[in-house]
Parts: sequence; C-alpha cells; structure tokens
Amino acid sequence: MSFFKNIKDKLSTQTDQVTEKFKDGLSKTRNSFVGAMNELMMDYRTVDEEFFEELEEILIAADVGVNTVMELVDELREEALRRNIKESKNIQPLITEKLSELLIKSDEETQINMQQGELTVILVVGVNGVGKTTTIGKMAKRFKDDGNKVMMAAGDTFRAGAIEQLEVWGERAGVDVIKQQAGSDPAAVMYDAVKSAKSKNADVLICDTAGRLQNKVNLMKELEKVKRVLTREIPDAPHEVLLVLDATTGQNAMTQAKIFQEVTDVTGIVLTKLDGTAKGGIVMAIRTELDIPVKYVGLGEGMDDLQEFIPEQYVNGLFSEVIQEAGNEEETS
Repeated sequence: MSFFKNIKDKLSTQTDQVTEKFKDGLSKTRNSFVGAMNELMMDYRTVDEEFFEELEEILIAADVGVNTVMELVDELREEALRRNIKESKNIQPLITEKLSELLIKSDEETQINMQQGELTVILVVGVNGVGKTTTIGKMAKRFKDDGNKVMMAAGDTFRAGAIEQLEVWGERAGVDVIKQQAGSDPAAVMYDAVKSAKSKNADVLICDTAGRLQNKVNLMKELEKVKRVLTREIPDAPHEVLLVLDATTGQNAMTQAKIFQEVTDVTGIVLTKLDGTAKGGIVMAIRTELDIPVKYVGLGEGMDDLQEFIPEQYVNGLFSEVIQEAGNEEETS
C-alpha cells in the first residue's frame, strides 16, 4: 500500500472530532508553514539549488531542527534526481512524504505503557512553567474517563503553591491527591502514594516532581531517589517517565529535553501549547534528534484538549490538501 493511501486509511478509522482538534490546534503552524511553502512554489518554478536552500530556511524557521533539515534536504535532492523531478509543484508530495516519515515509525511507541490488571505508575518531569501540573490534571481526567481509578502524587514539594495547584486539578478531575507538607522529601510522598494507590486498588498513579534545573546534580539525585522508592515498591515502576515541554519555547525545549535525558530515562514527551505556536516543526526535531516519542500534545486550554499524539493526525493537520490530492491520484492510477 502506498504512503499517502496508508495515511488516508488510518485517518478514516479515527473520529472526525480528533481530526478537527489536530487541524484547529495546528492552524498557526499550518498557516505559517504552508504559506511559506506556497510562496516557495510560486517563486521557484523549477527545482534547483536555490530552491533547496530556500526550503532549508523555511524548515529551520519552523523549528524542525538544523541537523534534521540538512539530512532531509539532502535526501530530497537525491530523490528528486532519481525520480527526475524538475518542476517545484511535483516535489511537494515528496516533501510531505519525507517529513511524515520522520514521525510515522510505529503505532506502539506513542501509546502509554499500561499495566493490565496492575498499578501503572507514571512519573512526570519538566521545568517550572511548562504546564506540568496542568498536564497531570488533564492526563488524570483522560485516564478516569477511560474507566480507570486514578490517583496523583504531589511530589513537587518545593515550588510555592504546587501542591495546592495539583489539589485544584484533583477536584476538577475527581481524583485523589496524596500529599505532605511543603518542603517534605518527595521520595516520602511517592512512598505514601504507592502504598495508598495499592490499598485502594488504583489503576494509575501519576507522580508530579520538582522542576528545578539550577543544579543538575541535585535534580539527578532527587529523581534517582524518587525512582528508587518507586522501584522498591513496584519492581518495574515507573512504567513511563514523561517529560513536559512547552512548544512555544522552540529550541529551548530541545535544550531542556537533552538535560533531562542526561539525568533520567525519559520514555516519552508531552508537548504543551502546540496550538499557541507557528513553529510546530519542533515535534519533528524532538522525534528525530532526540529519538524520544511524543505521547501527548496540548491543543488548547480546555480539560479535553490534551490529546494522544497520533502521527497521522499531526501530518494531516499540516498537509491535508497534499495528502488528499496525492491519495486521490494513487487511487485513480
């Protein structure tokens, strides 16, 4: 089955509501990126070296990442030569295909590692200000709406108001929050939380953590201690370590991701505020340069606007017209 036909078929199995959320949430990136691409096609009727140099600038401006862009454009040069593509309008589906392939690697890796019949422990990390506590609250609601018994652990005991903020989200989502006093040892909070979650037969425990990057050594020691406590109580916990990043900070988010990769085993990314940026290409940079799957994206302010990351939906949110046209051509040929 061809590439574009495969995307169209996968999209047809997903709800219109999800498709619209991705399209609406990616509108700023789409308008900026597609607008620049359209101008490129008008300015350069033929595919030459100047065309590829301009394409590089557009992709870098969308925060796709310099290394990724260089590799991608080199591939496009070779493929255009191999397929004898001379006109710029004929290379657009190829650009879409190559960008899409960066993200669509396998279905399983974007899914949360849920433990069937046992407690699933999710550790959430990230610097202050990226929307970590809000993300935890929205995640809790998602899991609860799916029929799970959910609890939250207030492990960010240092930031003023962090515990109270998590309690507010607990009330909104209808989920219990395990906490201690401000300034308490986060590992002690995790110990209490696991014991409580087990005793109440919870399905999911979502653990908040401190987000201080001023001293990497302290952060590393703290996260190692928290993970050690979790693993002692449940040998394969935490089952996920999710890093929350703010999409609007662009390459700064990449820097944060690299630091957290050094101090803990990040298994997935939650990218917040994707609807608030025109540089949604950061998803591709994270996926290719860090090799960490994006598991959730924030596409709005509402309780239900934290969405599971579906690569085909992201690609369609940016390139729906190209995918539709290419898919139709393949079906009729």
